[in-house]
Amino acid sequence: MKYLVWCIYVLCVSGYAYGVPARVGHIIDGDTFSGVVKLENDVEISVRVRLRNVDTPEINGGCEYERNMAARAKARLGELIPVGSTVDLRNIKDDKYLGRIDAAVFDGRGHDVGKRIVREGLGRTYNGGRRVPWCKK
Repeated sequence: MKYLVWCIYVLCVSGYAYGVPARVGHIIDGDTFSGVVKLENDVEISVRVRLRNVDTPEINGGCEYERNMAARAKARLGELIPVGSTVDLRNIKDDKYLGRIDAAVFDGRGHDVGKRIVREGLGRTYNGGRRVPWCKK
């Protein structure tokens, strides 16, 4: 995993002024998608990308409200970064889960996708630590 992040970091430093381009594979949930990054010598790697500093409701959430919001967030992420589109990954960091990275994700027009999800009320800012529940007691 560290090798993966290192490879992506090298790409950032070695010539991509705006970030590392990635082709969107599929949308996993409102804050995570799979993508394909092209490394040197036309080597492609598949990686799961989590929107940096964003938390969206969970698909298998603890209440109907959370599950409904999760479906809306996932659908919206799919509209913002459709399968097959190219996004820029910036500020890439290791994630706590193996095989996943955290990155600020920018669409083809240069808009921050995570900030848009939060601004539209489908997610909230998240800086690590314990997540605030989406379900009201």
